[in-house]
Amino acid sequence: MKASTFFKLTSFAVGIGCGVAIHARKRRQRFSFYGRSVVITGGSRGLGLVMARELGREGARLSILARDQAELQRAEEELRETGANVLTVTCDLCKQEEVNSAMRQVIDRHGGVDVLINNAGMIQVGPLDHMTVQDFEDALAIHLFAPLYATLAVLPHMRAAGSGRIANISSIGGKVAMPHLLPYTASKFALTGFSDGLRAQLRRENIFVTTVCPGLMRTGSPLHALFKGRHEREYAWFAIADSLPFLSLDAERAARRIIEACRRGSARLIIGIPARAAVFLNEIFPGAATALMSLTNRLLPGTAEAGGHTVRRGYESQSKFAPSFLTRATERAAAQNNQVA
Repeated sequence: MKASTFFKLTSFAVGIGCGVAIHARKRRQRFSFYGRSVVITGGSRGLGLVMARELGREGARLSILARDQAELQRAEEELRETGANVLTVTCDLCKQEEVNSAMRQVIDRHGGVDVLINNAGMIQVGPLDHMTVQDFEDALAIHLFAPLYATLAVLPHMRAAGSGRIANISSIGGKVAMPHLLPYTASKFALTGFSDGLRAQLRRENIFVTTVCPGLMRTGSPLHALFKGRHEREYAWFAIADSLPFLSLDAERAARRIIEACRRGSARLIIGIPARAAVFLNEIFPGAATALMSLTNRLLPGTAEAGGHTVRRGYESQSKFAPSFLTRATERAAAQNNQVA
């Protein structure tokens, strides 16, 4: 084959590929949440509730799943006041039979599931010496198996409809290992792998899976995080970091970006300049990234001499440093996003 002929054929193939990609992108951009049945796990507070507000304004038929009935009731009342069509279901997402039952209630109410947002999660903070095997199992249960159960429950209905959207809320901790967050980051790595693999298998069925890896977000989550070791110091550094404007993200802005990525059917979304920089450094210069994380670990609190294995919530680990003027952004977000009764 002559070089000129080969060049023409190659250019033709590339042109067709670009045209198909552009057409597919435009087609995905036409996706509307209006009237769609959207399920959000962990939707009673924090990021899940912020996304529910945004989707409610778009006219989605919402279903939010969580374990705490009181939190769900407060979220439902708030969303209904804005005119949102919302169903709340009390459900332990770590138990497959409860997830299946919850999805049956959603389908009975809304006729199916068009969009699934796997958002429920937990954060465990502390040195490895104070973590147990159970801590890792608990993290995997909520970050890997809960999304798996929910996905398996809705897939038959998405396949029958011939389309669907699934967004899995992983974390920067699912791309870069973070010190003092080992159960969290190990389970988020598992979710990232599951989500990426799921997208590859479901794309041909017109079901788009988006893996979301945000950095720190000001949702008020430190109040409900679980702390071990030197509880007050661990809570203080975490709450302060969560409040810093250059390090943490505005929850509303993050929610809008997640919804747009889900609308387009994007493969992956990494939110925040620090998060993107950390991923770049880890992938291009892994040795430097490890050295930086090792230095960070040296600056974090050491192991506790006594009581380090005791688990305390953030609101049980407060000190003169948190709450303080350094954590005001987190405190405001907690009040706004149903993190405080």
